[in-house]
This record gives sequence, structure tokens and C-alpha cells, in this order.
Amino acid sequence: MAIPNFLYKNNRVLLKELTITDFKLRYQGSVLGYLWALLRPLMMFAILYIVFAKLLKIGGDIPHYPVYLLAGTTLWSFFTECTSQGIQAIIQRGELLRKICFPKYIVVVSSTLTAVINLLINLAVVIVFALINGVTPSLTWLIVPVLVFELYTLALGISFLLGAINVKYRDITSIWEVLTQALFYAIPIIYPIAMVAATSTTAAKIILLNPISQIIQDVRYCLITKETITTWNFINNPFVKIIPFIIVIIFLIWGSWYFRKKSKRFAEEI
Repeated sequence: MAIPNFLYKNNRVLLKELTITDFKLRYQGSVLGYLWALLRPLMMFAILYIVFAKLLKIGGDIPHYPVYLLAGTTLWSFFTECTSQGIQAIIQRGELLRKICFPKYIVVVSSTLTAVINLLINLAVVIVFALINGVTPSLTWLIVPVLVFELYTLALGISFLLGAINVKYRDITSIWEVLTQALFYAIPIIYPIAMVAATSTTAAKIILLNPISQIIQDVRYCLITKETITTWNFINNPFVKIIPFIIVIIFLIWGSWYFRKKSKRFAEEI
């Protein structure tokens, strides 16, 4: 039993070191350094807020809409960063995989954990911004980490699946970039889901069955305003309500299984 314990300890140490190294390398050589972890989502939020809230007058009927928008863009930035880094992780660490024998999943997990560090920094900004904006703290804030974990689980499952495919078919990275651009407009980040529901309740329900939409709306409900439309208060069928969770579990199981199946040949194919 001593050997497995030793190996597990070494894996944890390796995971920690790779995560720290990835985080440092990401901002190495830049003038602003780690400040980019804050500036990127804030700059995206500022652009969207000016265009959609100020110019197009979207979200005027939503309490604390600036915080509402900031929370959505922060979670979306985390998801895209997590998946893009996870998908490219095996390719980027190819030299290491050829030289050292260790569980390949560590490379993917370390890349995604770097995105988690950025998210924690940005969520702190969201909370401060919410308090300044007059949002009243409540016990539902404690549910937010659970929702973040759900989003991370989805991103990790996608990273395992597409990361393994990307080893052989390098087009996956470009395809995923296009898909995420389309997905950005398919979920209620910049527009309220109420706008869709006013036109078609069926379309609104379909959008809310996307786990990313479900998570973002739930975070907004728990953190900002109870007037937020969520999967739970908009869809009546209890079996339909759990579809987002089922999708997350499917991606995690499918991605983990496929990654493990293909990982034996990674060193040869990179």
C-alpha cells in the first residue's frame, strides 16, 4: 500500500507545480502581468455594457443590471478559458509527456485549474461590485461555489474529450473557437432570458436547458436578484429540470472515458 500512496502524493505535487507554472507563464513578459487576470473580463464587460445597456437600452428593467452583466461575462470568460486551455494542454505539454511517465490527466487538470485561479480573483471583484451597487448579501450566496463547481465539471469533461481528439485532429481548437462564439449568443449573457420568453416560451425553455445558461442564471438568482428567471422557476416538469445536470455528467463520464482510452498513445501521436 505504500507505493500507491507515494504515487498519489507525487501526483498531487506535480499537479500543484504544473498549475503554478501555467499561471506564471501565462502572464510572463507582459507589462501588466497578473493584472490581466482582472482586466480581460472587466474590459469585455465594459464594452458589452456600453453597447447593450447604454446604446441599445437592454436590461433596463433588471435590478442591478451592471452586476447582472458582470457576473455573466465573468462566468463565460472562465468557461471559455478553461476549455481552450484544457483542449490544448496535451499538445502544449507534449515534450514533458514524452520524457516523464505520469498520469496524463494531470496536464489537463492543471491547465483548467489556472482558469479557476483567475475566476476566484474575478468573483471577488463581482462581489465587491455587487456590494457597491447596493446588492444585499444573503445566505443564497453560499450556493454560488456549488454552481461554479458544476460549471468547472462541465468544462473539464469537454476538455478531456476534445483535448484527446485534438491530439490527432488539430482542427478541433479552431472549431471550438467558432462554436464558443456562436454559443455566446445562444445563452443569456448580454440579453435577459425574459426577452426570449416574451417571444417564445419554448425557445426560452430550450435555452435554459443548456447547463451554461442554467448555471449563469442560477448564480444571478443567488447572488444578485430573486427576479431572475431560472431553469427551476420557469420549467414545471421536474424531469426536464434535471437535464442540465445530466448533460454535465454525460460530458464528464464520456470525456474521462475517451481521454483514458486514447492517453496511452499520446506520446506517439504528439
